[in-house]
Amino acid sequence: MADSPRKFGLMSRKVVLGTTLGAALFFMIVGVIFWGGFNTAMEVTNTMDFCISCHEMEENVYQEYKKTIHFTNRSGVQASCSDCHVPDPWIHKVVRKVQASRELYHKALGSIDTPEKFDNKRLQLAKNVWKAMKATDSRECRNCHDFNSMKPEDQKKRSRKQHINGMKAGNTCIDCHKGIAHTKVHDKLTDEELTALEKPVEGNKRPIPPQWQAYIDAQGGDKKAKKPKKVAQAPASVEQATDAPAAEAAPAASASPAAVAPAASGPNPAASRDWSGIEPVEVPLFYPGQASMEWTLKGSDHGGKRAFVTGDRCYDCHADEEVDIGDKVVSGEKAEATPIPGKRGSIVVKVQAAHDAENLYMRFQWEDGEHAPVPFVDGGKMDPENPIKLAIMLATDSEDDPKVEYAERAGCWQTCHHDLNYMPHKPDDSALTGPLSKRLDLSAGFTKYLKESRTEVEVEGKGGKMRGGWDKLKDEAAIQAALDNGSFMDLLRYKSGTGESEDGYVLAERVMTGGQGVNFTGSLDNGVWTVFMTRKLTSDKPGDISMSVDQWYNFGLAIHDDYTSSRFHHVSLGLKLGFNDEDAEINAVGK
Repeated sequence: MADSPRKFGLMSRKVVLGTTLGAALFFMIVGVIFWGGFNTAMEVTNTMDFCISCHEMEENVYQEYKKTIHFTNRSGVQASCSDCHVPDPWIHKVVRKVQASRELYHKALGSIDTPEKFDNKRLQLAKNVWKAMKATDSRECRNCHDFNSMKPEDQKKRSRKQHINGMKAGNTCIDCHKGIAHTKVHDKLTDEELTALEKPVEGNKRPIPPQWQAYIDAQGGDKKAKKPKKVAQAPASVEQATDAPAAEAAPAASASPAAVAPAASGPNPAASRDWSGIEPVEVPLFYPGQASMEWTLKGSDHGGKRAFVTGDRCYDCHADEEVDIGDKVVSGEKAEATPIPGKRGSIVVKVQAAHDAENLYMRFQWEDGEHAPVPFVDGGKMDPENPIKLAIMLATDSEDDPKVEYAERAGCWQTCHHDLNYMPHKPDDSALTGPLSKRLDLSAGFTKYLKESRTEVEVEGKGGKMRGGWDKLKDEAAIQAALDNGSFMDLLRYKSGTGESEDGYVLAERVMTGGQGVNFTGSLDNGVWTVFMTRKLTSDKPGDISMSVDQWYNFGLAIHDDYTSSRFHHVSLGLKLGFNDEDAEINAVGK
């Protein structure tokens, strides 16, 4: 009898390449189990608990991270370790996990098993992360922080400016945001390393998102600095006072007794002007500590160096931050080696300006502060004769022909260097009687100067070099040529105790020639200082800037309060002084 035909079940049916349906289903189930297990393991290794399961991480970086905004913040959104250190795309994630296997080797070796070992390798570990993030255009940062979703109007001025610059130039997040989750170590990089690491990448340039462009347009366009504009000559005089008080007192800060400083020679016309129709501008002055011009120009000291040297003014980035900066510096947290306990970090000064055909008139008002004795001076007062000194520095404002480099961006900061009195690289006192004492007046120590008077100024301090250039003085002919060319800062100063009005300049050094072109008077009434200034617009004296009402001028304001001297003052950012021009930060009004 013939054999009956074999019957095949469904699972035995061949489907692809001779594989039965049962075998295919088996391997599919095994694959799903394997895939699920693999991804579950991947996700487990992405958790915070896993990342800090070894004491190398838990005792070091985790403790630092807990103090940052990525751990706790107002929105309650936490960025875990993997959010920053593991790519989100699957392929890149697997590659990173394979790379991470090397960490098991170093775990076995005990390479970073103590805080001391970790700190010794911290900079190299950070460099590895920075390099990786630079290569991916900060991919992990951008998983959460997207330019297209940002509201520029809600950002601080500095952040907004830097983000716009970064989009245009091709910078990426890690260029600016190092040390935001762990202990800062990027200040240990050389300037060459920092410059190379932060170099823009052409491929990282981005179009400005619509909401950013709308904001830029609403602010009057994307300008690095406002350009002076020609204005009509003002009428010949400002209205004289009628029954208006000469000095409107601001609210008192304390119940201090009234004190009137001795008057400068002759009456001060500014004190008899009617200031009631001129809106005061509030100018915050902040304590700068030891932040010299060299500090500003070194990237590891000053994160804004790149923006500054490419054209941004200090004001562009730091306006509205002055109070915060002053509080940080006066506490000794940054740029201050000898903090003065109780010293206030900032002073808000109300500034008014007016002019006629002959003079510039200004009025300054601010609240007196509590006495904070200087601990390293006998009696606690550095200048016992003068409760306050007020100083103004002026320079011509021309991008096409800058007389003083960076003055249009930094104002009087150009005169402050790393090797002046009370600064980190102040020379030994033996230099006071050295060869340069025949050319410089060193009776008050090492005072302000401009780089225009030096053959060289050391910015970075490479190889242990002292930063600054006080001893690299040009010859007398070159300095005279710079003076004749207008390459100086015009300095006007008021000393409240003696009533002196000083009219000087800064070039090779600070020179005070004695008050021929300016007249200051001042008083302290009910806890408020009021200082008036009358200054001739034009002058033929060396070191004086002749002012024209159709131009802007770089303007810096400083106050030594509480009997201080030298660098222990409060300063403004570099401002623009104009005439009948509301675009200038300080507008001198003519009536």
